[in-house]
Amino acid sequence: MSESIKVVCRVRPLNEQEKANDSKFVVSFPGDGDTTVSLGGKIFSFDHVVQPKASQLEVYEVVAKPIVADVLNGYNGTIFAYGQTSSGKTYTMEGILGDPVFQGVIPRIVDDIFNHIYQMDENLEFHIKVSYFEIYMEKIRDLLDVSKTNLPVHEDKDRVPYVKGITEKFVSTPEELFKAIDEGKANRHVAVTNMNEHSSRSHSVLLINVRQENLETQKKLHGKLYLVDLAGSEKVAKTGAEGTVLDEAKNINKSLSALGNVINALVEGSSHVPYRDSKLTRILQESLGGNARTTMVICCSPAGYNEAETKSTLMFGMRAKTIKNLVTVNEEITADEWRRRYEQEKEKVGKSHTIVSHLESELKRWRAGETVNQADWFTENQYAGALDDTRDSTTRSSVPSTPMLDSVTTSTPRSAALTNASPAKNVGDVQLQLLYQQLDDKGDEINKQAETIARLRQQIEEQDVNNSLRTESEGQFKEITALQAKYQSRKDEAKEVLQALEELAMNYDQKAQEINAKAKELEETQETLLLQTSLMHSKDCELSQLKDAHENQKKKYAEMMSSLLKDLIDVGECLNDRITKPSVGSERLDEEFTVVRLYISKLKTEAKLLHSRVRQLEEERVQHVQLVRKSDDESKDLRRQLHAFEVKVGALSDKIDESKSRKRQLQETVDSLNAELAKLRANEQLIAISGQQNEQIIADQSALRVKLDEEFRRQSEYYAAQVKSLRNELDEKQKKLEEYKDEANTFKFQSEKSQEEVKQLREELETKTKRLDVFEKTAEKREQAKQDLRGLEETATKELQTLHNLRRLFFEDLNSRVKKSANRVNALAVTEMDAGNQEGGNMASQQQISESLFMEGDDDEPGEAGLLVQRQKIALLEKDNDKLTKGHKQLMHDNAELRCELVKVEKRHKCTLERVHRLELSLKEAKEGAMRDRKRYEVEIERIRGLSVNRISLDVVVNHKSLNLYVLDIHQCPLLAVVVMGQ
Repeated sequence: MSESIKVVCRVRPLNEQEKANDSKFVVSFPGDGDTTVSLGGKIFSFDHVVQPKASQLEVYEVVAKPIVADVLNGYNGTIFAYGQTSSGKTYTMEGILGDPVFQGVIPRIVDDIFNHIYQMDENLEFHIKVSYFEIYMEKIRDLLDVSKTNLPVHEDKDRVPYVKGITEKFVSTPEELFKAIDEGKANRHVAVTNMNEHSSRSHSVLLINVRQENLETQKKLHGKLYLVDLAGSEKVAKTGAEGTVLDEAKNINKSLSALGNVINALVEGSSHVPYRDSKLTRILQESLGGNARTTMVICCSPAGYNEAETKSTLMFGMRAKTIKNLVTVNEEITADEWRRRYEQEKEKVGKSHTIVSHLESELKRWRAGETVNQADWFTENQYAGALDDTRDSTTRSSVPSTPMLDSVTTSTPRSAALTNASPAKNVGDVQLQLLYQQLDDKGDEINKQAETIARLRQQIEEQDVNNSLRTESEGQFKEITALQAKYQSRKDEAKEVLQALEELAMNYDQKAQEINAKAKELEETQETLLLQTSLMHSKDCELSQLKDAHENQKKKYAEMMSSLLKDLIDVGECLNDRITKPSVGSERLDEEFTVVRLYISKLKTEAKLLHSRVRQLEEERVQHVQLVRKSDDESKDLRRQLHAFEVKVGALSDKIDESKSRKRQLQETVDSLNAELAKLRANEQLIAISGQQNEQIIADQSALRVKLDEEFRRQSEYYAAQVKSLRNELDEKQKKLEEYKDEANTFKFQSEKSQEEVKQLREELETKTKRLDVFEKTAEKREQAKQDLRGLEETATKELQTLHNLRRLFFEDLNSRVKKSANRVNALAVTEMDAGNQEGGNMASQQQISESLFMEGDDDEPGEAGLLVQRQKIALLEKDNDKLTKGHKQLMHDNAELRCELVKVEKRHKCTLERVHRLELSLKEAKEGAMRDRKRYEVEIERIRGLSVNRISLDVVVNHKSLNLYVLDIHQCPLLAVVVMGQ
């Protein structure tokens, strides 16, 4: 089956760059605009023309939807987009993937293929494979496996080209196929040029191979669908290509010129078609002049800047439209199917042999001069009955049907007539003359009937003209009534919009009042915040004073500890001295010990006071943190309210845009009514020429028409002035809306900045809380150290008490021993004086002295033991003294670290206060901006109300116009006019 390539022309709208360059829209659409395009005075016709306002769905309905069923029925299909760069090829083929409105041909055709498969018979089994590759720099690159960069093109046994080694993925759902498309699209080469920010630098080909098998009949079909997105032809002077982009442009233009040569050769019917000049044409060999149903989408730019390229594209499409493809079904026939067909054909041939033998025998009888009875003739019914079984068994019959039998059956009576013609020759001549006379009579009657038919046809044509004019007038009257109804509905909608605007204005006033209330609350919170900050300053001052006092107390404590240690050392030395001199300085030691006790009790009271003060400062810090969090919550609420107001402003702007669009629609209806009025006037002129009987009525109506024209002109001028003023007001309003948007953006930026600052403040607050926790832990450690010092003080006091008791006992023992020794010395002196001359007394005196010395030695033993005990206790006291010095040094080190941290915390606290002040200033500025926005919004509401008044005046104008049109419609239909005038 031979079919022509289907060519669809799509003209995109002007892009932003062309609008900025003030390019003109040079393309027009004559006639209905569905099949023709005009450029430079020349008209180009195609199978379908897609205008700029057409949606992606309309493009798909025209271009790709018919091919889906063909591919599933075993045919090959190809869709490719051709055009210059930035003409909308990739947008047509791909669009925006995942967007139901703006997605292109490829995603829609994928969904449609699977929807068709889901609706088909359950006995059909489908296998779908997908390949995706690009032709980049005349090299075939696999987009599903980027390691395959230069793949060759081969031919199969049927001389059909294919890409060898290409990756083929089996898919079973649309999601899997879309995943493969996304993967390939991410690997495609794209670059930026002066004409297109996303210029395709390669020809991409998406091949979908569909194979189906009927599980009951074992019938197998397969179809291939090529979806090709060609790279656009480029002019280097326009695109500004350089380096690699320039090389890419050269290869793109080379392959596209090869495609043009192939199409020219096919159009001219050349014996040699240069498919092998490019890999692109080699792959598209089956699509151009081969076995495929091909649709070409030529994408054009309507700008005058690209007029030459657009004209070249249109001429290319015109040439491609004349190419013919030979389309056949791709069916795989199994051995069993071939065997079954062979048996059918064999049976058919056998039956045809029997039929031929019957006919030959009957023919021989006729030729022999034998008259065969009609009952013995081999008729058409017998022939059909002989072939019924064959027709029922075969699905595609190739045996010639009844026309052949007609020729055979009609030939047999002729042969009989020839055999019987000789005896009845005279009778035939007479009958022939009679027939000739009858033919002459019939000819005369036919001529008369032809004349009457011509006359009646002329009358019918005149009647058709009158009927057409009448139907046109009735249709126009119906259109006018419909337009009036539409106008009334638009009027009601405008009223509803005005009511909605008034409600919005009331809501805005309410919200403004709420904002004022919130602003007052915010001011109150700011005042409280200022009070809290002042309290914080005062507390900080008190804290610094307490810290100074604490430092002084620490210094005093250190001095007292050092003096205490010195005193302890002195006490030890005194003890050593007082062992030999026990009676010196006992009262002084007691006084020093009492002084130490007083200092220790004083230090305890000061530590308690400092601990209570730290607790008070911690409670105040918690209160300040709560106040800061409360202020953060209030700022969040204000931001939410601000966002809500921004949303409402956006809704109001959308409604204003809707009112603009409705105004434009009303203006378009007015223009269409003007065109219809012109048509009605032309029809009236035709009726005036054809109908001479209504001259008097037309004369009467002409004066009325003149008056109505004057009234209509006056109303139209008034309407034009109103429209001009409305347009000016709308322009001003648009400018102000843009200013409001800019201010909203600045306010949004400031709010985001304030949010960031608040976030930073929160982070700093968290760090400060962490450091305060550290300070609390250090304070706890300090309290523990104080408790340890208390224990040491108690132990020291106990040891001193025991030491004092031992000293007292030691002094008492020494006094008693001294007294005993003095008494003994006196007694010995007396005895020596009494027995001065007695010799026997010497022995006794020596014995007494030895006893006394022995007694002194016995008395000295407890004194030496007491000295050892006292030395041990002094060693213990020295150890306790070392421990106390170490604890004191550790406390001094912790105190120094706390002083450093305190300075850092004070600096950060000052920074937080400065940032809070900045936030307050920004909040005040935001409030002032909100007040300015409110005033501007009130001004806009007043202007919208003024516009509503102008619209009411416009409604009056349109009512006058509808009245004029209704009167003109009465003029159009004369009979109706007569009835009206009669009434």
